[in-house]
Amino acid sequence: MIFEPITINGVTFRNRLLRSSIGGRTAYYDGTVSNAWKNFERRFAEHGVGGIVSATLNVGPERWSPLEYPQISADKFIEPLREGVSAVQALGCRYIIQIGDAGYHTQTSLFSQRADQMSASNGFDLIYGYRTRSSAMSIPEIEEVVRQFARAAVRVREAGCDGLEVTASKGYLIHQFLNPATNRRTDRYGGSTEKRFRLLHEVVSAIRKAVGRDFLFGIRLSANDFNYLPVNLRWPPVWPPQRYWFGNTIEENLTYARQLKELGVDYLHVSNGFGFINPKENPGDIPIDEMRMFFNSTRHLSRKGALRATLLNVTPRPLLRRLLGAGWRYRQGENLEDARRLRREVGLPVIANGGFQDRSYVEQALASGGCDVVSMARPLLANPDLPRLFEQGVEKPEKPCTFCNRCAVRTTLFPLGCYEPARFASLEEMEAQILAWSANPEEAEATPYHRARRGL
Repeated sequence: MIFEPITINGVTFRNRLLRSSIGGRTAYYDGTVSNAWKNFERRFAEHGVGGIVSATLNVGPERWSPLEYPQISADKFIEPLREGVSAVQALGCRYIIQIGDAGYHTQTSLFSQRADQMSASNGFDLIYGYRTRSSAMSIPEIEEVVRQFARAAVRVREAGCDGLEVTASKGYLIHQFLNPATNRRTDRYGGSTEKRFRLLHEVVSAIRKAVGRDFLFGIRLSANDFNYLPVNLRWPPVWPPQRYWFGNTIEENLTYARQLKELGVDYLHVSNGFGFINPKENPGDIPIDEMRMFFNSTRHLSRKGALRATLLNVTPRPLLRRLLGAGWRYRQGENLEDARRLRREVGLPVIANGGFQDRSYVEQALASGGCDVVSMARPLLANPDLPRLFEQGVEKPEKPCTFCNRCAVRTTLFPLGCYEPARFASLEEMEAQILAWSANPEEAEATPYHRARRGL
């Protein structure tokens, strides 16, 4: 089934493999995409994926993070995006732009800014976001966010994309409103399961009105929040305790998913967990060294940032691994069974994400009805030609992704690429692979790294 086409709301994908959302510093200082972004996306298209889901492009001018990630918060970004999207589509690959707002999970900034702490409620979160505390948004601020999502959706369509996807996962702003641990409001945007859904309801309604019913529109949804993974300190606690340590279960998210279907959403892109990165959305190893690196880079932005970096620096690495490593493991298809249940009980097409890499496992996930499409990022970053290998009947690439998760953190600070030394014969080869991503695909094939892969 991998190479059977699928059509969703008039958009036909040539196969059932998507490159899922993966971010990187591929834009200019103002957020305008560069040729590095276009060439990066083209690399996956030319190797045969059916479609690409972009990094999360920020809908508003505030809470833009990390810096030099692409933006879609103003009309000036449309034309540069259109050029890159067209280049991908010319290779037979569909392109979907994912839009979102990080809320208080905004991790970086030139200077510490109050806008970066806005969320559903006041609170403290040790791991996510750089501001010392989060602050409850006012009703006018919430209403403006809804308008920003709608305007961004129009820009996605004007850029010539095949569809758009809204991030209601990753612990971003919409997820902060959905999650009972971070949404303790008592107005119409908080309290009951229904009221916590109101922001997403309004965003979806505004987007569908803005882009029309004929435009492909999906939601990235966390099936279970797993607030306790990774181990974190949030304040204040909430009652009952399950809401604090777990958040929404799949039962609440099934309720949300059914309402999304009624609102005209075309598909669900299913993951798990709360916050980026987390063990359920990025199954594999915990990148301790990279976490230290990142938190040291933001320690100047707040007292919390300084404390967090100090704690990571002075705590011995083995102890850190024991404290923070709970839940970090690799399991292929980590979220498949939740995707299966959402597909069966809601009736929308479902994209499953989370640790896929083996051809037979992907085939079985599709053939068994677990999902309609499989998405992956890290395995394709490690081996962009993975779809071609699957076409040839290869079960797994010669040097598969190890799911070390180094790339997930390093690419917030450095160029996109695989940072797993075990996959390369030398440091020079690894560096060549990283730097080759910014080149034109034709030029990249002449680099020492790609010549070595071809045995030249």
